[in-house]
Amino acid sequence: MKLLVVAATTLEIEPFLQAIKSKPIDVLIGGVGMVPTSYELGKILTTNKYDALLNVGIAGSFDPDIEPGTVVRVKTDIFSELGAEDDNTFLSIDDMGFGNSTYHESVKSFMKYHSVSALKEVRGITVNTVHGNLTSIATVSSRLKPEVESMEGAAVFYAAQKEGIGCLQVRSISNLVEKRDRSSWQVQLAIKNLNDWLIGFSSELFS
Repeated sequence: MKLLVVAATTLEIEPFLQAIKSKPIDVLIGGVGMVPTSYELGKILTTNKYDALLNVGIAGSFDPDIEPGTVVRVKTDIFSELGAEDDNTFLSIDDMGFGNSTYHESVKSFMKYHSVSALKEVRGITVNTVHGNLTSIATVSSRLKPEVESMEGAAVFYAAQKEGIGCLQVRSISNLVEKRDRSSWQVQLAIKNLNDWLIGFSSELFS
């Protein structure tokens, strides 16, 4: 299998990068956010063919039962801000008839691996602005019922669907989505657990 791992930053997957030097895995550091990720992913997919994409990184959790350090599999991801405001009502791109806002994993080839099948499945949203205000958190929670949020996930799902490539998204929780308080974030724990998972998965994949 020819696999492309897509991450926003080197920081999030540095231990994994050191561990896979002998494995046939390509890595794309796409940058933070949908636009740089889409640009870099578009460039590499123009000149390379892959059997699957694996999008990884840290994420925030709307569900207090999904604690920092938990590694999850994003089964469904939504472009939560793509649409229009109609006074107090949000119109999604779907409502407006201009496209789709919801994208899904396509991981049949991965499900035979215990490292994948054992992960908790969650519903994600992809945002330009991470939530840190109680009013906006309540609004998006009521409208979409997300469990996690990232800044790139749905964009990778979109590209994979357009190219007909299988895609898996795995995130490690760094913080609860609440009134912004970085003192409570556990970024290092999230990165450690994500890389432990990545190293275990790559070993299982190429065993």
